[in-house]
Amino acid sequence: MAIVRLLGIDPGSRITGYGIVDVEGPHGCHVASGCIQTASDRPLPERLKTIFESVTGVIGEYQPMEVAAEQVFMHRNADSALRLGQARGAALCAAVMAGLPVSEYAPRAIKQAVVGSGAADKCQVQRMVALLLNLPELPQADAADALAVAICHGHTRQTLNRLGAVAVRTQRRR
Repeated sequence: MAIVRLLGIDPGSRITGYGIVDVEGPHGCHVASGCIQTASDRPLPERLKTIFESVTGVIGEYQPMEVAAEQVFMHRNADSALRLGQARGAALCAAVMAGLPVSEYAPRAIKQAVVGSGAADKCQVQRMVALLLNLPELPQADAADALAVAICHGHTRQTLNRLGAVAVRTQRRR
């Protein structure tokens, strides 16, 4: 079984988390994680440029094979949701410009895959990410969320691969 390097992205207009995980079968190994911080006193277009360039830099440095990102969810404030969507778009454009396939997951699906509950809070996600990746300490919340996205994608890939193998075996029997 080959190792696949995944980049998880937790988009935000002020802080965008990223997490790089190497996945081999059901096992994940932490490679890198961190946060892209933008200056909140800067105009939004400049912050989007920072996100785009920083994600491009992470892709160039770590060479992931696939990218996964959290989908936009509706905030109480429509303006916040719009800014979040624009930050997400800047990050995803960097991935697409690098020729990488992009998958998207709902926040509840990510929490379900990592913690076992779609209603998990940020602390639970941090603790489970640290446990699953055997980290010596809890990652920063946005980096943990990005690692959770990568872990969720790794689990989904493995399940889809197994289902594909089952479909191939079923077709051969006929």
